[in-house]
Amino acid sequence: MKLDLNNSIKNVYFIGIGGVSMSGLAEILFKEGINVSGSDMKASPATEKLEKDGIKVNIGHKAENITNGIDLVVYTAAVKSDNPELLAANEKGILAVERAVLLGNIMDCYKKSIAVAGTHGKTTTSSMLSEITLYSGKNPTITIGGNLSTIGGNIKVGGNEYFVAEACEYHDSFLQFFPFTAVILNIEAEHLDYFKDINHIRSSFHKFASNVPDYGYVVINGSDPGLKEVITGLKCNIVTFGSDNGSMWYPKNISHNQKGGAEFDAYFNGQFKTHVQLNIPGDHNILNALAAIAAAETTGISPKEAAEGLKNYTGVDRRFQYKGEFNGAMVIDDYAHHPSEVKATLAAAQKVKHNRILCLFQPHTYSRAKTLLSDFGKAFYNADLVILADIYAAREKDTGLISSKDVADEINKNSKNAVYAGSFSNVSDMVKKEAKAGDIIITMGAGDIYKVGEDLIKS
Repeated sequence: MKLDLNNSIKNVYFIGIGGVSMSGLAEILFKEGINVSGSDMKASPATEKLEKDGIKVNIGHKAENITNGIDLVVYTAAVKSDNPELLAANEKGILAVERAVLLGNIMDCYKKSIAVAGTHGKTTTSSMLSEITLYSGKNPTITIGGNLSTIGGNIKVGGNEYFVAEACEYHDSFLQFFPFTAVILNIEAEHLDYFKDINHIRSSFHKFASNVPDYGYVVINGSDPGLKEVITGLKCNIVTFGSDNGSMWYPKNISHNQKGGAEFDAYFNGQFKTHVQLNIPGDHNILNALAAIAAAETTGISPKEAAEGLKNYTGVDRRFQYKGEFNGAMVIDDYAHHPSEVKATLAAAQKVKHNRILCLFQPHTYSRAKTLLSDFGKAFYNADLVILADIYAAREKDTGLISSKDVADEINKNSKNAVYAGSFSNVSDMVKKEAKAGDIIITMGAGDIYKVGEDLIKS
């Protein structure tokens, strides 16, 4: 759907304006001279910042917030059809579109847009690309799924050539994007409350890749099992990256420093291109960095310049983020909520000097815990102790079919290192008894488990 953002659309209302992506899009439009307002269920640092910038924010979703002067209403996939503001917009005949439609239209205004997709690593890789394009002086517009200290948040409004965006596959949102370069990091079973199975997911990624123009690029993981299905029939340029020379881009001569950060040489089709030094731990970030370098080169940024930009990347909020210490133990917070992400995060922790690893895990959504239960059971072998908090429901309701105790029991079939705690207070009490100097405490999950770590540090 094409939106006339330059002419007929003057007033835009965001339902759920405090969300990470929504607040960013609101700021982009506001800085382009469009009158922006919106609502959220509760006040937050994001809504407070928007109000400080001059954007009106209503707390609570109410039909009366939708006035006749509004030209466009934007909502997220999480907004239900019975939302009073969405119903009011429909009754008044006001055009209402999902967030991804707006983002896709904004992206179309830029000559060199890069959309980063994949089951894991989207925020990290799009943040790496942000640092690369900033370092190279491209003045990019940026919208990512986490707070990047370099830009002071998750959004930056720049020039009209480069656009770096994180692209989520949930509810097929990324099918609204038509980027110059599409990055596909990996494809695994996820969001099974929407997708039927892995074949459905791969089909969606194929459609996303098909949106790239013939003169554009798809940068894709060359070792992903779904590679052939995704790239078959594409007319655009294909660039692969991977862990060995089976892909176009691959690393050689990998080493790690005491903090787990990797150094490696980046090769392209057998030729040395540049040396890369990362300031974040985890071998999975070697592949993220290669994807960022490959994507940057499709837009004219040299690998050497990209590697220099990567030196500025020190991480993004909730991605192996150092928070402080408790009784001499290092407290790390990480957003990992899928078994593959759990494995990668704990493998990264193993490369950091430590005595024991205590993982405080909060499963995210009942559907994910149930469908991936067996995989979760095999994901925590690199932790010395796993303490389970109750499941974070997010958009779902508890059906009684799955609980965190079930997840703990499944882990104990394999690693025998898990204990169910339930409440945050119980989790905290256990950590206080267990943690010793030299340990690593990782609060892990996409919910609010980070609060436990913050409270430990304060105590």
